[in-house]
Amino acid sequence: MIATVFGRRNALEVFLWSRAAIWLAALLALLTLEPMRNPKAFRWDDPSVTHDLGSWVDVWARWDSVHFLRIAEHGYTHAEVAFYPLYPALVAAVGRILGHHFVLAGVLVSLAFALAAFVLLQGVAERRLGVDGSRRTLVYLALFPTALFLQAVYSESLFLFVCLGAFVLAERGRLPEAGAVAGLAILTRPEGIALLPSLVLLARRRSWQLATVVPVAAIYPVLLWRRLHDPWAFAHAEGTWHRSLSWAGPFGGIWDALRAAWAGVEQVVSGSNAHVYWTAVSRADSTPLRTAALNLELFAFLVLFVFLAVVAWRRFGAPYGLFAAVSLALPLSVPSDRWPLLSLPRFGLTIFPLFLALAWLGRNARAHAAILGSSAILLGVFVTQWALWDWVA
Repeated sequence: MIATVFGRRNALEVFLWSRAAIWLAALLALLTLEPMRNPKAFRWDDPSVTHDLGSWVDVWARWDSVHFLRIAEHGYTHAEVAFYPLYPALVAAVGRILGHHFVLAGVLVSLAFALAAFVLLQGVAERRLGVDGSRRTLVYLALFPTALFLQAVYSESLFLFVCLGAFVLAERGRLPEAGAVAGLAILTRPEGIALLPSLVLLARRRSWQLATVVPVAAIYPVLLWRRLHDPWAFAHAEGTWHRSLSWAGPFGGIWDALRAAWAGVEQVVSGSNAHVYWTAVSRADSTPLRTAALNLELFAFLVLFVFLAVVAWRRFGAPYGLFAAVSLALPLSVPSDRWPLLSLPRFGLTIFPLFLALAWLGRNARAHAAILGSSAILLGVFVTQWALWDWVA
């Protein structure tokens, strides 16, 4: 592994400077803007699990990190079944080795898999875009607005790594291993199922060899059966987070997103917080103008991701385009009743064909500068919001 990392020097360099810069930015935001910390943070924080070695580490434990850390320390309850087990299991193992410093363990696990994902992505990108294109791919991923999650106590790094790993193995004809790794992806996030149609395309007539996905993915229902006596608890967990399956599939989420975006336009044009155009979010949660800005931001990410998915399909083939499309369709099929595109920018971080498409578009110098500039600005905003316990993505 060490030889592989140093053989991929670009991946190591981009990983090191980007993670260090984001870490320093988060600490700077936390230390200088502490009076602006979200006054409602106490509602979501749990100091018993998120306070570990001080701010320099604890800054990476926010929001869903609380649930991952609770699982790692205490195991599953019905409140946490929406969070799949592979990442918290790794955090639990490393945390016990580190003397029950679970926040530190979560950060180290995330960083380790982020580096491994950078190495794999460089290899995938080099074969399709050349050396320059692979470096652009890495930089665009490293500076993507939600790239802060690659070092937070979140499962994004692990999920990105196993998705890349499944593709690489399938392209090399190692189908049983690819199926098993796809099973690990499903144990990390439910969106891991988006790998299966693409792997079947890559396998062609040997798709039966991907059946190894089944026993691996079945580990979670067995775990829930033993722990909670309900092997299908995860199937109805999304309702806890204000999500429900749309009868129209992904088109239901797109329709809700269009309505929210149009309400956002009306709110911004009015310039008023007096009249509320998007009533799904209460004033207690967000002001009308801020709600409008967030819904418009999320819709812009949706448009970008759909466009990049089309580019990925046309430039890199159906397996890559299909993975991107299905990965977008899954969260769109279970939209939030408050924010239809809730967390979509974070979900996009792990859809690696989008970054290949972005790197292909960025071969023009002006496009490259525009991509870097806009990403870096939004990344700075998101890191600041994260440090102050404002919801990101």
